[in-house]
Amino acid sequence: MQTTTKRDLCEKIVRKTNNSQLLVKETIQMFLDRIVQELSQGNRIELRDFGVFEVKQRAARKARNPRTGEEAYVPAKNVVVFKVGKLMKEKVNNNSNPEVSP
Repeated sequence: MQTTTKRDLCEKIVRKTNNSQLLVKETIQMFLDRIVQELSQGNRIELRDFGVFEVKQRAARKARNPRTGEEAYVPAKNVVVFKVGKLMKEKVNNNSNPEVSP
């Protein structure tokens, strides 16, 4: 498995669109910043066929330190969850199917 970075995505979009690298980089960063801004305001982001980002509250709980066995209190916190969209799920499942030849 290979890791794709934001820079890799930017370069691929530049080649496909013939836009400047600076424009594509700024556009991607504005998009990501907007997602963070919307989530920080408690909004849900739905991108059809891609997925849904939303903030959920994880309840406070008691945990245990695995080294010492000592109990620890973990406070409630907000977490970002992502639910995969239908089209992405289908594409990922089709590409990971061992019977499909590359």
